[in-house]
Amino acid sequence: MALFSNLGERLNHIFSKLTKHGKLTSLEIKEAMREIRIALLEADVNFSVAKDFIAKVSEKAVGEEILKSLTPGQQVIKIVRDELTALMGGENQKLNVSPKPPTVIMMCGLQGSGKTTLCGKLALKLKKEGKKPLLVACDIYRPAAIDQLKVLGKSIQIDVFEKGTQNPTKTVREAIAYAEKFALDTVIVDTAGRLQIDEKLMEELKDIKKNIDPTEILLVIDSMIGQEAVSVSTAFNDALDVTGVVLTKIDGDTRGGAALSIRSVIGKPIKFVGVGEKLTDLEPFYPDRMASRILGMGDVLTLIDKAQEAVDEKMAQEMERKFRENSFDLNDYIEQVNSLKKMGGLKSVLSMMPGIGSKLKQIEDQIDEKALEKNKAIIQSMTAKERENPDIINGSRRQRIAKGAGVQVSDVNNLIKQFNQSKEMMRMMKNPKAYGGKMAMMRKLMGQ
Repeated sequence: MALFSNLGERLNHIFSKLTKHGKLTSLEIKEAMREIRIALLEADVNFSVAKDFIAKVSEKAVGEEILKSLTPGQQVIKIVRDELTALMGGENQKLNVSPKPPTVIMMCGLQGSGKTTLCGKLALKLKKEGKKPLLVACDIYRPAAIDQLKVLGKSIQIDVFEKGTQNPTKTVREAIAYAEKFALDTVIVDTAGRLQIDEKLMEELKDIKKNIDPTEILLVIDSMIGQEAVSVSTAFNDALDVTGVVLTKIDGDTRGGAALSIRSVIGKPIKFVGVGEKLTDLEPFYPDRMASRILGMGDVLTLIDKAQEAVDEKMAQEMERKFRENSFDLNDYIEQVNSLKKMGGLKSVLSMMPGIGSKLKQIEDQIDEKALEKNKAIIQSMTAKERENPDIINGSRRQRIAKGAGVQVSDVNNLIKQFNQSKEMMRMMKNPKAYGGKMAMMRKLMGQ
């Protein structure tokens, strides 16, 4: 996750120095706290928030129990993780649901924050969860906004209610009546944004709120606007008393610390994060998981959630059987590539792996997402028999496959070599004794 990559690298560098010591002195902890404070400020964390955070960590880190611990460095890391989790809200906050449908979700934010796209992402997410959402177009000032929402709605097969440049409050009231008539349980309102906060914008939003009494008022914040995120969120919260925040573009190259400040400054939870450009790239915000990712501890729970979304239970059971029986073929390889894409791609998966996420920036050049697509094209150039039994692919077949996929014969050779190594790995894991025991098997696997 690019948002906190720089901060994560800095913190891990500081922690690596702490964990080298068998014991820690108060002076060493004080120096580490100074470095952490600088790292937070350089990452755009609000000054007051950074100061309070360091005070809380310092108070716990210099306790007698920590200084006399056998692993004081690890204890300090745990304290930082716990305080980061608390700073971001402690636990995941789900969307509020109205006891009497429809639930009305009012989206607000500055122009360019990704608000309209976010409406589509949220609608799709709720649809997958069994809800029946309705999108409402109330941005009557930006010419393309209504058309953009209609295109999004069509792509995810969700109705869009729009009345052109009619008064937005009237449009929302009519949309709610429409939702009640057709048993739609969630209304998502895309309100107008501005390039900057102005009184006219706020008065219009206040009028909508007053007349429809929304269940949720979600403020959409562009993670890349830095310290301005704090002033923007404060202004919207003062005017509307928002119920939650959604951070967009957290996959962008940004310092991102302002995102850590929002929860503390306005006291409202971050409910979702936009992690990419695709309509499926919306995740619930879990403070504890995010803290682990920032500190390079991975995010296995989110990885499991993504895997469950990408692979249905029947497919998982079938794949497990094929692994067990060592009958995995190249058709299954394509299924794995498709599943990986649904999970956000190789970089996204690696960012959630313990010990890898914080080092992802260092190995990015070695990760070739396009290689997976190339391999997929190679397999699609094979006959059904060749996919099921790659052993029959001789020299002339390899030339034909390479020509059909638009690649070199060496690319076909590499794919088949990788596939055979994977099959060998499965055999070894199934019967480690045949390879001299688990340790010998691991050495052989590492060599591959």
